[in-house]
Amino acid sequence: MTSTAVRPGAPSGPVPEPPVPEPEGEPGRSGLAGLVELPVTAWRRLIQSLRRSPGRLTAMGVGLVVLVLVFGAVGTFTVQHKQDTINELIDHREPLTAASQEIYRSLSDADATSANAFLVIGAEPAELRDRYNVDIARAGAALAKAASDSEGYGDAAKKVDILSRNLPVYTGIIERARVNNLQGFPVGASYLREASNLMRTVILPAAGDLYQLDTGRLTAEQEAVSGFLSVSTPLLIVVIAALIATQIYLTRRTNRLLNIGLVVATGAMVVVLLWGTVALIVQSVLVADGRDDGSHPVDVLVQARSGAVQARADELMTLVSRGDGSTYEADYQQLHPQVTSLLKQAHGLMSGKAGEQIEAAQAAGTTWFDIHKDIRAKDDGGNYADAVHEAVDPTAPNGAAASFAKVDQALGTAIDIGRQNFLDDTRSAEQALTLLAPGVAVFSVIAAAGVTIGIRDRLREFR
Repeated sequence: MTSTAVRPGAPSGPVPEPPVPEPEGEPGRSGLAGLVELPVTAWRRLIQSLRRSPGRLTAMGVGLVVLVLVFGAVGTFTVQHKQDTINELIDHREPLTAASQEIYRSLSDADATSANAFLVIGAEPAELRDRYNVDIARAGAALAKAASDSEGYGDAAKKVDILSRNLPVYTGIIERARVNNLQGFPVGASYLREASNLMRTVILPAAGDLYQLDTGRLTAEQEAVSGFLSVSTPLLIVVIAALIATQIYLTRRTNRLLNIGLVVATGAMVVVLLWGTVALIVQSVLVADGRDDGSHPVDVLVQARSGAVQARADELMTLVSRGDGSTYEADYQQLHPQVTSLLKQAHGLMSGKAGEQIEAAQAAGTTWFDIHKDIRAKDDGGNYADAVHEAVDPTAPNGAAASFAKVDQALGTAIDIGRQNFLDDTRSAEQALTLLAPGVAVFSVIAAAGVTIGIRDRLREFR
């Protein structure tokens, strides 16, 4: 019994062919001359074989099996690579981006906190000292994590090196400023300004560049896993087209409508095409959602939060400078509209609980910015003590300190929500590819077996 379907009204079996005359043999050769002529002889025999239907069928079968197996290997590898890249986004790239963001935010807050502690009259508040220590510890831990990933990335390694070399210098200057301030020496303010200048001109720019590098790599990997498989998809279409062309050829040569083996092979490849298309579309949409609802708005929120922390440091350093802080005030006035614009942009990107947190940050920011005008009016009017009190008093519910704390806390919560959105969507994208890689391998083997059986049955008819 053969696995075929016969066209009605047509004779079964292969159409007879006129015999091909055998070429006259050539006298055999031995030694080096025989070895030289082996390729030529093999090529002639191949050409002779292809002039007959069995030879052509054998060549077609071998070619189809090789093509199917090549696709199976390429498709399995590329799908698995895509799945591994998505896992890399979740387990490695996003945490590193968060670490570089933590470096910038913690160091900015440490700068603002040290200025705040300097302005408090009397003993340094323990909560401010603890906050500064926590900021430095977090920055150090995040820097160690970033350093573990910088090998092989020259630009990132340079930024990590700048941070590693200058952070101990900064903390050392801060300690000298603190000791002199506690003893009532005016030189303490000079040390604080020196430390703040190091932070602003060297450390924070390097931290910001490192964050941009990590964000760029995150975005590049998201884009890389969003598209279709550039090599295996066209190869799969070529495989299906070759299988269909082979069946058409056999139908014309044998007058049989279907070759069951080739039908099974074609069906297996069509299943892979449909399964892969649906899975890749779903995966691509979910990765895009992770970018649009997660990493992109988080990037905007990080910039807004970093700008707000830096503006708070400017506000306090203006007071520390006592009449010589025009540079800090100019920086504050530049950051104010930037933060406002970024908050507005983030509000357009996020809704739900994250949107509520952004609205809270906007409201607290408006209050803070209005209070800043009053602080500057008092300081410029000679009422320095009241200006300092209004800037650092944590007990005033709508004071500068409390308003800034509300902005920072709300933005931190919104960032956490955005990060979770990224993780949820990207994990779902990875799950959309579950079993696709082994599925491609299994169906490719089935297709190769189908081709082998289908061609074998046709060859038997020539014996």
